[in-house]
Amino acid sequence: MTAPDVHDAQQPVPEPAPGTAVPAALQLEGAAGIRGRSPWELAWARLRRDRVAMISFVVIVLIILVALLAPVIAALIGHGPDDQFRAAGLTPAGLPEPPTGQFLFGTDDLGRDLLVRVVYGSRISLTVGVLSTLVAVAVGVAIGLTAGYFGGLVDSVLARLLDVVLSIPFVLAGVAVVSVTGPNLTVTILVIAFFSFAAVARIVRGQMISIREREYVEAARSLGASDMRIMFIDVLPNVLAPVIVYTTLLIPAAIVAEATLSFLGLGVPPPTATWGGMLDGATEYYRVAWWYLVFPGLALLITTLAFNLFGDGVRDAFDPRSDRLFALAPEED
Repeated sequence: MTAPDVHDAQQPVPEPAPGTAVPAALQLEGAAGIRGRSPWELAWARLRRDRVAMISFVVIVLIILVALLAPVIAALIGHGPDDQFRAAGLTPAGLPEPPTGQFLFGTDDLGRDLLVRVVYGSRISLTVGVLSTLVAVAVGVAIGLTAGYFGGLVDSVLARLLDVVLSIPFVLAGVAVVSVTGPNLTVTILVIAFFSFAAVARIVRGQMISIREREYVEAARSLGASDMRIMFIDVLPNVLAPVIVYTTLLIPAAIVAEATLSFLGLGVPPPTATWGGMLDGATEYYRVAWWYLVFPGLALLITTLAFNLFGDGVRDAFDPRSDRLFALAPEED
């Protein structure tokens, strides 16, 4: 009797004929190759298949790099953001100089290089947008968790407080605050954060109300867990998905709010370069200096559009119903 060939063990197992029952060993082998994926992995798989969201993400990364490298760009060009070139940067009539080889985006009404100022303006817009959003999300999450978890009188008081904040006109309140404190970067961030946290708190409060009576919360209470631990350790991870989605959509809103305040003279004071401040200065020259209005406005449009499109992609990625949108898409390894 001959010994079995060693290579026989390496041959692939033939597939059963149609209509034939699958052996239990093959069923176990197939089940062993199946790996469960967390909701975060599923969301990332959906997001990376969204081409619009990925292109928007690349644009956002490029804008961030431009903001970080603003001093390097200014050094390469040889123009500072506040350098005035009244001889070369203004026409004989005293008007802004159009785009040339020396000034690629033209100049403003003071003869300053508009390209350098647009690049430096991205730093202010991103700083205000990100910091005000982080402050608003932190305060909103804390208030929303507290209101939804405790309920009763605490919920009623905090809910009415949120309604009051949402009913205050943003521009009028900004005018009142800045008239007292004076325009500066810190005040701009705090004003925008104050009018943004209420929406985050309402979202978190609704999520908290829907899950505060679930089994794992009751189990944590029965084990003696404190209210703070239940809210921030047990419940908070389960409400992060809508918070992340709203955060990505809140950043462009904060950037537009900063541009609005700067346009009205209530944001970051000059000579600091801001897109809103440049648009304000262009209102008197847009008929004779189109570049003064177009380039800052285009930078603001591209930035907010990229964040909004990326936020839409993140929202669809965290929505389980969006699986049907990608059902026909090939699965990536």
